[in-house]
Amino acid sequence: MRWTFLATAMLASTTAFAQTAPMTKADTAADPYIWLEDKDGAKPLAWVEAENAKTLPRLENDPRYATFHAEALAIAAAKDRIPMPEQRFGRIYNFWRDADHPHGIWRWTTAAGYAGVTPDWTTALDLDALGKADGKQWVYKGATCLQPEERLCLVALSEGGEDAVTYREFDLAKGAFVEGGFVLPKSKQGAAWIDADTLMVSRDWGAGTMTASSYPFVVKLLKRGQTLAAATEVYRGEPGDQLGTYASTLTDAKGNHVVFIERQKTFFGSDKLVWTAKGGARKLDIPARANPQGMIDGHVVFQTSDPWGSVPAGAIAAVPLAQINGGTATPSVIFAPNARQAITGSDTTRDRLVVLYTDNVNGRVAIYTPGAGGWTARQMALPDNASFGVAGTSDRNDHAYLATTGFLTPTTLVSFDTTSAAAPVPVKALPAKFDASNDVVEQFEATSTDGTKVPYFVVHKKGVVLDGTTPTIMTAYGGFQIPMLPSYAATIGKLWLERGGSYVLANIRGGGEFGPAWHDAGRKTHRQVIYDDFAGVAKDLLARKLTSAAKLGIYGGSNGGLLMGVEFNQHPDLWKAVAIQVPLLDMVRYEGIEAGASWVDEYGSVANPEEKAFLQTISPYQNLRRGVAYPEPYIWTTTKDDRVGPQHARKFAARMKEFGLPYLFYEDTAGGHSGDADIAQGARLQALQMTYFAQKLLGPAG
Repeated sequence: MRWTFLATAMLASTTAFAQTAPMTKADTAADPYIWLEDKDGAKPLAWVEAENAKTLPRLENDPRYATFHAEALAIAAAKDRIPMPEQRFGRIYNFWRDADHPHGIWRWTTAAGYAGVTPDWTTALDLDALGKADGKQWVYKGATCLQPEERLCLVALSEGGEDAVTYREFDLAKGAFVEGGFVLPKSKQGAAWIDADTLMVSRDWGAGTMTASSYPFVVKLLKRGQTLAAATEVYRGEPGDQLGTYASTLTDAKGNHVVFIERQKTFFGSDKLVWTAKGGARKLDIPARANPQGMIDGHVVFQTSDPWGSVPAGAIAAVPLAQINGGTATPSVIFAPNARQAITGSDTTRDRLVVLYTDNVNGRVAIYTPGAGGWTARQMALPDNASFGVAGTSDRNDHAYLATTGFLTPTTLVSFDTTSAAAPVPVKALPAKFDASNDVVEQFEATSTDGTKVPYFVVHKKGVVLDGTTPTIMTAYGGFQIPMLPSYAATIGKLWLERGGSYVLANIRGGGEFGPAWHDAGRKTHRQVIYDDFAGVAKDLLARKLTSAAKLGIYGGSNGGLLMGVEFNQHPDLWKAVAIQVPLLDMVRYEGIEAGASWVDEYGSVANPEEKAFLQTISPYQNLRRGVAYPEPYIWTTTKDDRVGPQHARKFAARMKEFGLPYLFYEDTAGGHSGDADIAQGARLQALQMTYFAQKLLGPAG
């Protein structure tokens, strides 16, 4: 099965407490809004309530808001969405939310039943009922199941959408929590099954067990029936590590089994250790950015962002488990992308490896088979302007599902046998959620300040008049090697494209669209190229007269929120509207706010003089200026965001107020960093933002 620690622990890592840098008199004198960093303090929350009271009437009283909200909610709550499959315990599982189950149900059916038009689902866990019984607003954050039988699982439950979770043991055969089973109380934590009666757990064990960025660095073995206090330590990282230390297991169909411990010393680089009951933890001599992804027939599959022997950076490679158990690791290449390609993921079945990659930001899929002479490949025939995701793989069989999505093409799901060249079998298709019959997708390239060609997609009406009058919204991310790929944007299509607007997705540096080199080009003190790329795409749009500055709006969240803040400061004349979502904005103090210290590998640190000087030049909070003709931004965040935190957005809005600059600020009280407490919250946030764009780019309500 695919090794998913990095996605789980890095990008959605949990937090046990608010981590805020201590205040000094000098800090307070230089920054009068540090008091807003007290995330749950009475005074800051009163300030939030007053700001919300000004913003919400402005947006909710617009007659378009009710329509936007109804349309967004109808899409989010629709029962005709594709229930994406997970193969567990010989069944097909799915987590599902709709109007009847706003917090969701975890349910299952048979493989044959899933292939039918209307599967006969059995509910395993009802989050709404559980929340009512427990007096909690539970949000489902996934399940980690014991391999290979998959009967026992640890279900991760978050209160109100926070990253911090509670683990509770669940029996899939009985469809119930295990009486007297494993329960790991709320914490930022990770857990791996060693056997049916043993977990390897990383969590807050008490004083001195969490990093400065509030991640666990102590790993312990916990036996069934033991208290947390009785758990036995097996390994520990260091308090100064940027992230934490976690365990994970890999298995394959031949019965091979390996336990990895990863000490995440930096955000992207880590020590990998192999643990055995007899030998303890032994470090592997492999690159810091080479990470295990799965195992087939005794071969551990790695993806590496560093060169590794004969394996280039950005490739997929394999190492025999026998070598790893012996303390060595000599990799062999499975797939090495060219300069315009990048791996976006991989999944293992019983006998095959499925590699997903992009070619000039168009999705591709190849299936690899191990053999005595190496790995052989078979390409799947797939459309352009689309991206692909593999779902529901299992070590038990070679059956998999492939989801295909494009800007204008509703997501479809097919099943296929990874050992056969037979055509995939259609299983399910999402009905069209907006009228795309008169729309078209085009891909262009902009030239950045250093001459780099930056691709971007534009979705607009066929035959659009190139006179700069088309209302357009544009987004990007530009960080953490995360690619922005074509996908079916149902809500944007319904709320925006149907009303004559255009949509732009920019594939700027910092992301993973062209592999680790595309990402590394914009790390730390090189980040200005990311912001230049985004501005370059905007200028290219204007030069083509696809839109104009008076009709262009931009939006982005988290690291994309930082992008929006920088563009707001550096190019206020290029945009009419800027939506800044759950953002980082104070890059001088970001290391001391929530999990900020874990991102030094991406942004740099104020402890380094050169990096501090650069951060001061880009930090949106520090670079606001009085008297500048900024567009009126819409800044929104959530109180329960325990990853980035609402502190950045609050301080930015307060500084704008001090300078007499126009702004809108809204802070939702639930939903965590992703705003995913329930379907109603997501629809509300979508409607508020689209109302803002309508006011700025479409004009007064007719």
